[in-house]
Amino acid sequence: MSTSSQPQFRYTQTPSKVLHLRNLPWECTEEELVELCKPFGKIVNTKCNVGANRNQAFVEFADLNQAISMVSYYASSSEPAQVRGKTVYIQYSNRHEIVNNKSPGDTPGNVLLVTIEGVEANDVTIETIHLVFSAFGFVHKIATFEKAAGFQALIQFTDAETASSARNALDGRSIPRYLLPEHVTSCHLRISYSAHTDLNIKFQSHRSRDYTNPFLPVNPTAMEGLMQPVVGPDGKKQEPQSNVLLASIENMQYAVTVDVLHTVFSAFGTVQKIAIFEKNGGTQALIQYPDVTTAAVAKEALEGHCIYDGGYCLQ
Repeated sequence: MSTSSQPQFRYTQTPSKVLHLRNLPWECTEEELVELCKPFGKIVNTKCNVGANRNQAFVEFADLNQAISMVSYYASSSEPAQVRGKTVYIQYSNRHEIVNNKSPGDTPGNVLLVTIEGVEANDVTIETIHLVFSAFGFVHKIATFEKAAGFQALIQFTDAETASSARNALDGRSIPRYLLPEHVTSCHLRISYSAHTDLNIKFQSHRSRDYTNPFLPVNPTAMEGLMQPVVGPDGKKQEPQSNVLLASIENMQYAVTVDVLHTVFSAFGTVQKIAIFEKNGGTQALIQYPDVTTAAVAKEALEGHCIYDGGYCLQ
């Protein structure tokens, strides 16, 4: 091993609960720093994108022993600390706290990072999140995911002003009890600003939504129907009963929109969700009703009929 390589640690400095990280990727985010450091203890403050090359940062642990634990671990590990594949050099800072820090989590932006404490991923639906946050303005996109910190969501608004209004009103508050399952006893929102400005949503699903693009491909899990197979008295498999209808649209002479389908299918009851997508060279749609009975009535009435004469047929 070459002795000229850059050392990852300096041993001559007095230990501090603030660590100085160097050689970070360009514009490393607070989320990436926390992901690297959180196995060693609670992070109470960060300062990102320091230096002329914006590739340094400071991380403050809640306790001195936590910082010592991280330095000691990587000093003895054969695997260096890495972020985005880059080796990160770690040393104690000569400061003992980060003062007047304005981290990316405190810098207003149009995307909020929301940690929903006290719940599991399936306890809070994306529809509930949309309902709560859309009270403050148009929600463009939502992406939910699970991290060590818990169940989280990225919520994109039109601008930082709208996002700030939502954060100021909801940070530290609870989601209304009537929107949560009965077994959830407490639920709190911890909200910061994300470094993201435009979320990349690849398809509509129960974990991600793009409310600006109705033509985005749909993952069938976006619809929460009961699709269990049913076996009849004769032992043969029957078509499953569900509150979600799958409509195949044939003989299309004109564009089919969500509004057109809503007009047709809402004649039989409240339509909760509609999603249009392309599959096997054809156009299909998922239509969700509140219950199986309403869906069955609509299916019976519309199957094989045209939306317009000579226009579109629903199978």
